[in-house]
Amino acid sequence: MRWVWLDRILELVEGERCVAVRAVSHGEDVLHDHIPALPPGAGRPGRPALPLMPHSLIVEGMAQCGGILTGHARDFREKVILAKVSKADFHGPLAVPGTVLRHTASLQRIDDLGSAVSGTVELLQPGTGAEPLPMADMEMMFSHVDRNQAGTVFPERNFVFTEQFTELLVRSGVMTAEKAAEVAAR
Repeated sequence: MRWVWLDRILELVEGERCVAVRAVSHGEDVLHDHIPALPPGAGRPGRPALPLMPHSLIVEGMAQCGGILTGHARDFREKVILAKVSKADFHGPLAVPGTVLRHTASLQRIDDLGSAVSGTVELLQPGTGAEPLPMADMEMMFSHVDRNQAGTVFPERNFVFTEQFTELLVRSGVMTAEKAAEVAAR
């Protein structure tokens, strides 16, 4: 994974739940390209740009949260990939700069082939004292690709739980540096 769409893991309960946050920053180029400004012309008024986090990247953040939960439940022994997004219902506010997304993934089932995860995304507005706003409900399935039934051979190295993810887990205090080195060596 080239980009990590989570800033910090707040809670990781083995086989149960992972809670992570992502601050939406004005410095992210993807926000500015999503809904650019529209200059006035041809009898229509202009409008300012509306920088916001695209829903597809919010889904990716939940996939990363659910993937970490799935990997952690089996001690990161397997390569975990997103197999299916069964549900991604968005309702409510937009993620604009200055807000924080809180992803909560809950493990519904796990076995040798993969897992099923449900999740919610809430929008936090730091410094306002406002209650979290429900933003999305999701359901996802993950595959343990080393145990796939198609017979596809994948690289030996763990290309899923890369140094970026293990650094996130160490920085969040949910994995030791020694454990991160062990996971990276697999």
